[in-house]
Amino acid sequence: MAVTIKDVAALAGVSPSTVSRTCKDHPSISRETKERVRQAMAQLGYEPSFSSGAQPNQPFPIIGIILPPSSRNVYENAFYLEAIRGISQFCNDREYISTVVTGQDDEEILRAVRTLAKEERSGGFILLYSKQDDAVTEYLYNEGLLYVLIGKAKQYANQTIYIDNDNFLAGEEAAQYLYRLGHRRIAFVGNQRAMLFSAERKAGYQAALTKHQLPLIPDYCVETDPFSSDWKELFDRLLTMENRPTAIVASDDILAVAVVRSCEQHDLCVPKDLSVVSFNNSLLARISSPMLTSIDIHSFQLGIEAASQLINHIENPNLLATKILVPHSLVERESCRPPCTRLP
Repeated sequence: MAVTIKDVAALAGVSPSTVSRTCKDHPSISRETKERVRQAMAQLGYEPSFSSGAQPNQPFPIIGIILPPSSRNVYENAFYLEAIRGISQFCNDREYISTVVTGQDDEEILRAVRTLAKEERSGGFILLYSKQDDAVTEYLYNEGLLYVLIGKAKQYANQTIYIDNDNFLAGEEAAQYLYRLGHRRIAFVGNQRAMLFSAERKAGYQAALTKHQLPLIPDYCVETDPFSSDWKELFDRLLTMENRPTAIVASDDILAVAVVRSCEQHDLCVPKDLSVVSFNNSLLARISSPMLTSIDIHSFQLGIEAASQLINHIENPNLLATKILVPHSLVERESCRPPCTRLP
């Protein structure tokens, strides 16, 4: 059986793309790594199909960008589009190819990941999400495939490279901002519980309320999929409570816009009757009426950092797993004001 580039990579303890770049004498590969790869090639009798000098047509390493399972709606979320834009830009600069992996469920995504992993040019994967008990993360870890999470690692945290915001702090700051405006009845609207970013933001929101000795009212916390059919009923119930909230922290702009829409149907005015702080600072936040006060998590930068870390670990395989936090910032607009009757 012919020796493959993967055989060389396994013996040298590097990725197949590092072997490929060593064969082309790419300057991004260190002298020590090149020497280790060449010794493995000599030991196995591997002959590359191209000379180290060059071949402009030689294909580049491939990075798979994995979206969360969805039939359609996830692709309309600006967060994923901005993160992909950041990844693609960095990959283009470093002569890597990026490709998007999608699917309606975990099994469909896993089939695509398995196919891509068989490619000799496969360099690694970037998951644009982090959730509990994720089958895709489990597969990547068990197969020893290189991957980076955008989001906090729940599984194998110490061995996982991840890029994230401090979502706990951001949720806390959103609630603190509303408290300083005078709000005391502050609700939280979040994504489905499996998504870790929303759970962290909710925990920060709850910490802010506890800090100011405000009660944690279970009915003030609503968690739903913004594209599901049940959000309208949940928001209707929240907005028609006897002591309805005067302010809401929404874990993304899509949910915030849905809240504003529900307010209109109940003759409530944002921000006069209800203040809203959202997350992501997407186009939706800037064109909604009123324009939304939103926490910018810098999705584009998250994508750049994810690609940077993945490529760094591809080309330097002995690095320890890194964890990077991208700062967030609050962008004030028109959706917040003090409550009509300021509370003590």
